[in-house]
Amino acid sequence: MTDATATDRADISGSVLGELTRAFGFGAVREKRYLADGLMNANWKVHTAAGVFALKRVSDVSLDRLVRNLGVLAALADEGIPVSAPVPTVSGVLVAEVGGGVWCLFPWAAGSHLRGVDLSLSQAASLGTHLGRLHVGLDRACGRGLLPAVPETVTSEVATPERAVEKSERLSGLVEDKGTGTAFDAAAAAALEQRRALIGKYAGRRPEDEAPGGRHGWTHGDVQYRNLLWEGGELTAILDWDRVGIRPYAEEVARTAQVQFGVDGVFDLDRVSAFVGGYRSVVPLEASALLDGVRRLWWKRMTDFWQLDFHYDRGDFSFDELFTADEALLHWWTERLDQVEDAFVAG
Repeated sequence: MTDATATDRADISGSVLGELTRAFGFGAVREKRYLADGLMNANWKVHTAAGVFALKRVSDVSLDRLVRNLGVLAALADEGIPVSAPVPTVSGVLVAEVGGGVWCLFPWAAGSHLRGVDLSLSQAASLGTHLGRLHVGLDRACGRGLLPAVPETVTSEVATPERAVEKSERLSGLVEDKGTGTAFDAAAAAALEQRRALIGKYAGRRPEDEAPGGRHGWTHGDVQYRNLLWEGGELTAILDWDRVGIRPYAEEVARTAQVQFGVDGVFDLDRVSAFVGGYRSVVPLEASALLDGVRRLWWKRMTDFWQLDFHYDRGDFSFDELFTADEALLHWWTERLDQVEDAFVAG
């Protein structure tokens, strides 16, 4: 992301802020602070005459889907799940379209973002329990008609080795054509060459078909530390509901464990097991489904290059550090496939 783009992202013009004030009826804005932690959308903490709120400009999900997702939060909060229901506009809707953007407002939730490895084992287990309760709550919301019905079957695309190599070769060409000789360009070029070798070596361990194992249903879609708030040792808020969707439960369990406990190039396997154990105390997910979900996630990471797509196709460098960290974890994980999978099953 260029400096100009970053500045635009963090800015709210006076006219847009005035329209938002009228739309949500929160009165005069006494102070606003851009929150740089978000990766996709833009967020601010705003102190107003009506209180303190989190203001969010959503750019990576359709309006219809956003309204649908926000509409389920009040029901989840009523069940004691740590979520903040959105503040409606003065006209009673959950989203305001202002200044060419789509906006929503939430009561400010106190707490800190903690990396997964900074959680105690009991907190890791608690996070798993909360994820299980969240899946149950979304299932109940679906039963009440707040979300569409869940189909009997779902599929999960498995990239072919040939297609993955083709994508990597295209990106290698972009590194050569668009790169400027930076350290990141050199690291990307080397990583793509290494990835092609890994794909060839481990292609035989990829998932066999597109039918994932275990139960599926409505899921959050992005449970990671930037979207979680902790205070006093307890989880106080699950944030960012843009990616709510129907997925295999094992997929969300595996992905959450990876983004929470796959840090600094290694998995914290003790915390993985504690987290999975907490989840399975609420949702009795079978070991075979967990193994399937973890293997599918590993192969997805092996054959996906989305951070490089952003860097070289879009000129957005926001995710460069994620690529470096994920690449290191992928190599560590690949060398210990059985050990990592055993940690999930142990949970």
